Amino acid sequence: MSEKCPQCNGKGYIVTSSRKCPECKGSGKSKSIDFMKLSEKDVASFLSSGSVCLKCGGTGDIEEKDPCKKCNGKGILYTCKTCGASIDQLLNEEEICEGCGKKQVVYKLDDSCTIDEIEIGKLYHCVVSSNVTFGTFVDINSKLRGLIHSSNIKETPKIGDSLVVSVKEIRNNNKLDLLPRNISSYQTVEVEKELPEVNSSKLSENVGKTVRVHGEVIQVKQTAGPTIFTVDDETGQISAAAFESAGERAYPNIDADMIVSITGEVQLRGDTIQLEVSSMKRLTGDKEKVIRSRIEDAIDIRAEPHDTKFLVKSDVLEKLRPAMKQVAKEIRKAVIKSKPILLRHHADADGMTAAVAIERAILPLIRQVNGPDGEYYFYKRAPSKAPFYELTDVTRDVSFALEDRVRHGQKMPLVVSVDNGSTLEDLPSFRIAHVYNIDMVVVDHHHPDKEVDEFLKAHVNPAHVGGDYSITAGMLCTEIARMINPDVESEILHLPAVAAVGDRADSEEARDYIKLVSDRYSLQDLKDMALALDYAAYWLKFSSGKGIVDDILDLGDHDTHRKLVRLFCEQANGLINEQLEACMAHVKVQKLPNGALLNVLDIENHAHKFTFPPPGKTSGEVHDRLCKKYEGLPVVTLGYGPDFAVIRSKSVRMNIPQMVRELHDEIEGGGVNGGGHLVVGSIKFVEGMRTQVLSKLAEKIGAAEVE
Repeated sequence: MSEKCPQCNGKGYIVTSSRKCPECKGSGKSKSIDFMKLSEKDVASFLSSGSVCLKCGGTGDIEEKDPCKKCNGKGILYTCKTCGASIDQLLNEEEICEGCGKKQVVYKLDDSCTIDEIEIGKLYHCVVSSNVTFGTFVDINSKLRGLIHSSNIKETPKIGDSLVVSVKEIRNNNKLDLLPRNISSYQTVEVEKELPEVNSSKLSENVGKTVRVHGEVIQVKQTAGPTIFTVDDETGQISAAAFESAGERAYPNIDADMIVSITGEVQLRGDTIQLEVSSMKRLTGDKEKVIRSRIEDAIDIRAEPHDTKFLVKSDVLEKLRPAMKQVAKEIRKAVIKSKPILLRHHADADGMTAAVAIERAILPLIRQVNGPDGEYYFYKRAPSKAPFYELTDVTRDVSFALEDRVRHGQKMPLVVSVDNGSTLEDLPSFRIAHVYNIDMVVVDHHHPDKEVDEFLKAHVNPAHVGGDYSITAGMLCTEIARMINPDVESEILHLPAVAAVGDRADSEEARDYIKLVSDRYSLQDLKDMALALDYAAYWLKFSSGKGIVDDILDLGDHDTHRKLVRLFCEQANGLINEQLEACMAHVKVQKLPNGALLNVLDIENHAHKFTFPPPGKTSGEVHDRLCKKYEGLPVVTLGYGPDFAVIRSKSVRMNIPQMVRELHDEIEGGGVNGGGHLVVGSIKFVEGMRTQVLSKLAEKIGAAEVE
């Protein structure tokens, strides 16, 4: 093996110093020309570039050079192709060290080799394939078979035995007469057929030719016939078909994520280019590193997100731009590398609009890379009932990913978590995903905990740059979606406005997003879409509800959208009114020391169960009514059950995540955890400690500053 010397960059010398050219005095131009003394080459150079100083070549400087000591002035470093040791010079014009040169060479032919690589008298590795009365047949590779005549065999070998043979004769029909060789000391040299190396972008120019490609295995798919390997190189993807026997896995030692060298004939199957594999092997060591680095560098450039202008003016968004671009880049990179994407989101209006924005951006790209059915293998959207990544969710996600890796030969997915938490509640699930090398990116507006960042590839949260929860995940993800694929802007333009009203966001950005689509949707239209999403999410449970969600968000037939939203809102409002009629009479109000009105409702005993609206939504609706009733006053609503409490606040400056941490430390045996936004969140605790937890919580609310 040889490579360019890194010390001298292949020049063979090191420039130690330079001095001004004495001939041209540093000008690089010759002052006078004697054409009689010029060679034909010099005259041609003069006519093309003018009177360049011949001594310095026009640079004006004379370089002082010393031979490179690392390569002894050759510009090339050699390593023994047998043992890998560094060598100063070739041995008999071969890249082999003196020690290995003293041993006999036994060649191991790659499956790409043909009769052209066979030479009479040389030694080859082979495997016994069958024994017959007149001798033993052996395979030198999958294409080359030879015979050891029985007269040359002392003891009949077993099928599958490895032997060393020499070539006695190559007959006219390319049949090989072989002799067994019993040698104890030898060196093995692997041989590949000299073939042009091409990348995926050049395959169409080589139809009918045998070529070699290098790349990373993206997916291994077994069909009823051949095994299909999807391989990615620096320019795109290659579909390589390898056939062992019908339905049998070819090259079972090759899996996703491996760097491979494939030799095969380029064929056209309908409109699709396919490589018919004749040989495939895994690359390791320096070869693997070089090719993997080459692919990663190229993909890194291709994955660069689009430089879009935000839809609204916002200092917070501008500060978040680098993090948003990083999320967009990780997602684009996953698409390019055919890495499955799992989109996790909270099952409410904000979470669903956030997820749908990303979904609309990436699905066209996934189809472009993996074909029209690519989304069924490389994409999944999954809602979470809780506003954080629950252990139930991560165990399900890991289980499905492992099954897909076995069934489809896929990589582990990139998990994109939106509006689904970035706090200590998420940490156990993040750590489980990390065990399985599952990459994660998070876009969230819940108050974050820094401990989670260790397990994330990228993290977008307004709190990181001084913003708050009023810039919602739906807003953030719409802007990120435009960075991923700006072609979808017109489809998703209204999603931030739906997210804003659905999450009751009160910010300048929220108002601007609503105004941006006011010519298409009234404020009531947006509220109706948000309510319809919440209503659908309750009944969908763990299903993504793709078709229904698209219709609610007016991403399909407009007439269907209008009818469905009207119907869902009618049903949802009916159930909300029924729920409030049952529970409003049971709300207990007390004035806290800071002047805030604390409204407490036992949801477990005074609200309908197992129907819409659920406890969190019920608490929110109760809070909205109380805010209207006590307009202008600071209001806090606390809906509680046996082991949980849901908090909503207006004009009281609380920090719910901090309160949760304090309650956890202060109430021994309370088992307190939870979180959320600063003034909207939930708390969990053990049932037997409910009184102590709620009493202490009320104290903290009463001590908070009011606006």
